[in-house]
Amino acid sequence: MSAGRRTLLFLVPLIAFALGGGFYIPSGSFGDSNYDGSEVVFGELPALPDWADDRLPDFSSYRDTTEKKAAFFSFLYPRIVLANSRILLERSYLLRLEQKTELTGTEKQWLGEQAERLKIEAATGSPEQFKLLKKRLDVIPPSLVLAQAANESAWGTSRFARQGNNLFGQWCFTKGCGLVPKSRVEGASHEVAKFASPYRSVRAYIQNLNRHETYQTLRDVRMQDRRAESPLSGLEMAEGLLGYSERGEEYVKEIRALIHYNNLGFYDEDFRDSVRDRAPSDLQQLASTDSESRLLPGRAADTGNAAEG
Repeated sequence: MSAGRRTLLFLVPLIAFALGGGFYIPSGSFGDSNYDGSEVVFGELPALPDWADDRLPDFSSYRDTTEKKAAFFSFLYPRIVLANSRILLERSYLLRLEQKTELTGTEKQWLGEQAERLKIEAATGSPEQFKLLKKRLDVIPPSLVLAQAANESAWGTSRFARQGNNLFGQWCFTKGCGLVPKSRVEGASHEVAKFASPYRSVRAYIQNLNRHETYQTLRDVRMQDRRAESPLSGLEMAEGLLGYSERGEEYVKEIRALIHYNNLGFYDEDFRDSVRDRAPSDLQQLASTDSESRLLPGRAADTGNAAEG
């Protein structure tokens, strides 16, 4: 798809909004080799499509702010849909396992690996483990992902985004695992993680919000919405980002302003339409589609039907 067509597709929901984005690194994010958000494979989870490992475009080439925003959102949104649809497949499998009276060894292994990835301590297959996994194995609304990515990466133009495909400022703690911040204080050992692709950065970011103790409030808000059968809202869940930046409440206000002024709730609605009442087989189509353009707004809802036809 041409850059011009991408821009036209995304001008409708955009409202020009000039906001300087600083880089506010989340505390204690990634201290192990699983910081890339690696998935726990099971039979119904399809292989990732090749485009998931495409590198970041050169967003610094845009001179018009609105066009740059449109291009940034059009590149990132399909990757959010891809990541979230794969999580929904995992969640669907989890819910089915919860209903079983007896689990196989393979199923117990999957539960144990998910619990380890999401930092859950509970007996494998126990009600407590299922309760905690249901709270942590869940999606992040696209509006929140888009807003934080724009803020943390300066609309995809930061050094960490360009050289490391890192859109969210995630840290790592092994020498050589990433890029050394120029402003790193003497004695500090952290680096800003490098990822094979922006998609991997999205997965790692979602994993961070889903498992780190700092974002307990965010997960509480999401669970409350789940129980009330209310739509998940990036604006509401932003309440749980107080610990993402040392700026605290001011950072939360900044993220909410990005969501509001860029009308990013539009993407939350589109994603809900894309996955509403989807069977696992339909989610598999979303989770492995061979063209990112099929996940653009207004198109993902038809992906399963188009594949069947």
